Amino acid sequence: MSTRARHTHEPSPHHSCALTGEIVSARNGLRLDMLRPGLADHIRALHPEIAPDAYISRKALAKERSAYIAATLKAERGDLSELDHDVIASLAANDILTENIEDEIESGRSFGERAADAIASFGGSWTFIISFMVFINLWMALNIAGLMGAFDPYPFILLNLVLSCVAALQAPVIMMSQKRQEAKDRRRSENDYRVNLKAELEIRHLHEKIDHMLTRQWERLAEIQAIQIELMEDLASRRR
Repeated sequence: MSTRARHTHEPSPHHSCALTGEIVSARNGLRLDMLRPGLADHIRALHPEIAPDAYISRKALAKERSAYIAATLKAERGDLSELDHDVIASLAANDILTENIEDEIESGRSFGERAADAIASFGGSWTFIISFMVFINLWMALNIAGLMGAFDPYPFILLNLVLSCVAALQAPVIMMSQKRQEAKDRRRSENDYRVNLKAELEIRHLHEKIDHMLTRQWERLAEIQAIQIELMEDLASRRR
């Protein structure tokens, strides 16, 4: 068997999680000194006895990251709302927060709510205004001309009663539709807040991770440069 095959089938090393004591493989854990400085400092503050090169399982790391984000948000904004806790939980579980609010609201509407929305939509359109003006003018013309008998002569008391009934019934229907629209707008705002907050935290996490990676790369480059200088000095001294 070749060396490459032996390395391929060689099992990955296992480590004990410094927080839970669980035995995890190297793929399912990270060293403390490989974490972002803010998260690492948070873990050290809660667990002062932890070693710098200690391994932490990804499951325990997710809980510590949630606690770190919650502490950061609380320090910036004060008390956390239920929406903030939902965002923190979704970050820990890597869930998707974006929801199709429209389909959820439309599927939950009752017959009365659908009727109220339809009436409110029709009552606030030019179609309703034009058709109602045609109806009023036709009513007045028939009673003035007396073609079908003056069933509502001037001053059109019956017409005033019909218009008053329409206004009295239309007003509460429109109010019901407006309340549903307010609830729908509130759901949209909450969903937008969750998505924006999660995006903000993810971007901040990426910035910290990139800064940490750049810092480690500069440290490695400095070490390599120092080794190269030592080798050059060693070669120069040998030539002498």
